[in-house]
Amino acid sequence: MQPLYGAIEAGGTKFVCAAGYGPVEVPGDARAVIPTEAPGATLGAVVEFFEGITRRYGALSAIGIAAFGPVDIDTRSPTWGRILATPKPGWSDISLAAPLARFGCPVAVDTDVNAAALAEVRLGAGVGVGSLAYVTVGTGIGGGVIVADSTLKGLLHPEMGHIRVQRDRRDADFTGVCPFHGDCLEGLASGPAVQARWHVRAEDLPDLHPGREIIGGYLGQLAATIALMLSCERVVFGGGVVSGGRLLPHIRRSASHWLGGYLPIEARAGGFDRYITAPGLGDLAGTAGAFLLAMQAHVRAGDRIQC
Repeated sequence: MQPLYGAIEAGGTKFVCAAGYGPVEVPGDARAVIPTEAPGATLGAVVEFFEGITRRYGALSAIGIAAFGPVDIDTRSPTWGRILATPKPGWSDISLAAPLARFGCPVAVDTDVNAAALAEVRLGAGVGVGSLAYVTVGTGIGGGVIVADSTLKGLLHPEMGHIRVQRDRRDADFTGVCPFHGDCLEGLASGPAVQARWHVRAEDLPDLHPGREIIGGYLGQLAATIALMLSCERVVFGGGVVSGGRLLPHIRRSASHWLGGYLPIEARAGGFDRYITAPGLGDLAGTAGAFLLAMQAHVRAGDRIQC
């Protein structure tokens, strides 16, 4: 019997739930989008979705959760599967995994960006490379890293959105929107930061608006930092703020400026156009990654547990 997997992309604005036999084998009626509201209502709707799936399709073999952060992904920790201190009202210390225990199958939890990075390496823009960083720029800024087909984890998980960047002189008076750090990268270059300055979505800024160069400049500093610290073979930028790819030229120019020719990007990575790219999977990377997390959990369980 072919294993059936559950996938959850748990985002700050919506939960995308799906069930299927792999990332590209999802029945037409096995996907749902649930608005991220109060935890009880949101997670209750998630459970209801998967209960409907099991009635129609049978037992789940594993569930993968690709979650907004910060989230505890250390399986040895007593708070594993819980959202940690977050600016998302009401969601701090909420367990994403506990409500799914009723299905009796393995549950894997990782960050949405780690899961998206895994999907891009396996199925998207990173096929053929051994290491990749995935950065999503939207309501917040997050980054995930894949090295040797595994997501990077340590004390917690990468928190690339909260690094410090050098301020653009044209932007010196903006204090930033991060409730923890003010003008960290997320405080300066996230979707809410763009709205706070210019009162439009980043994707709606005119092509010649200086905000495009400013935001791209900050994100280019992140790309240069990733290249220097992690030596990833590819850096992928996704999320609503960079959707459509119009920020990518600014990001590439900024990264090239900050690296100053120090790394062999042209010789070994094929130039900045290949090194810094858009997602190959588009908006599907997070959900595809959640499926891959579930499949990994099923393999680790030795195919022994069925819901």
